[in-house]
Amino acid sequence: MADKEEPKKKQSTIKQIIQIFKYTHAEDKALPWLCGGVFVAPIIVFVVLGIVFKWSVIGWITSMILAVMLGLLFATMMLTNRADKVGYAKLEGRQGAAISVLGNINKAGFNFPQEPVWVDPKTKDAIWRGTGYNGIYLLGEGEYGRVKRAMDRQEQNIKGVTAGSDIPVYRIYVGQGKNQTSLKNLRKTVLKCKSYLPTHHKNKLVAAIHPKSRFILTKTELNVLNERLRTLQMKNGMGIPKGVDPMHPQRVSRRAMRGR
Repeated sequence: MADKEEPKKKQSTIKQIIQIFKYTHAEDKALPWLCGGVFVAPIIVFVVLGIVFKWSVIGWITSMILAVMLGLLFATMMLTNRADKVGYAKLEGRQGAAISVLGNINKAGFNFPQEPVWVDPKTKDAIWRGTGYNGIYLLGEGEYGRVKRAMDRQEQNIKGVTAGSDIPVYRIYVGQGKNQTSLKNLRKTVLKCKSYLPTHHKNKLVAAIHPKSRFILTKTELNVLNERLRTLQMKNGMGIPKGVDPMHPQRVSRRAMRGR
């Protein structure tokens, strides 16, 4: 049974790569040349090295095998990179795209609920709230000025349930305009959000060497924070306007972005 299952898995992987290639090539006509170039490059390098150093037959065989493996690796990396770019380009500007990109993030205890905490019924601008060990994240889609004012109000609400703590609130405005973050840089921006607090060491020498320490919540503190924010959302619950279904947003995985 195991022997029959393995070929099926390999076949499905090959089919998936072909689908990703077709999906990406439809929007990126330079893809075959780029993938072919990075595949051939290590082979050419090893051929030149073999001629210069006059390798033996065994040396040629092993080096060519290594060159082909490196070529396949580089071609796969190129395909993945170009497929991501095409996928993000197609998602750019779509409602709910930002939370879809972050919905499957699984580092540092991140939690980004699919339901927005604020939606403008007229413009469909929206704000989502997420948490992680580094603090609280406000993620906004829409016109910068309107979203900024709404985030001011959201941050005031957050301070009402985190009073007396130093939990930082990070604001991320998603879009292509000034002071906004594009979808392709969104995950990177979230992961880079960090905050530092003064250590207040009594010893002047220690204070000079280690003036600040990074803010990080413990698992217990993060759980308490999530409970408080859920309570806040229930208290300030709002109706979702027509045309916005936060419970069924445009969920996007890497496979979906590549044509699956």
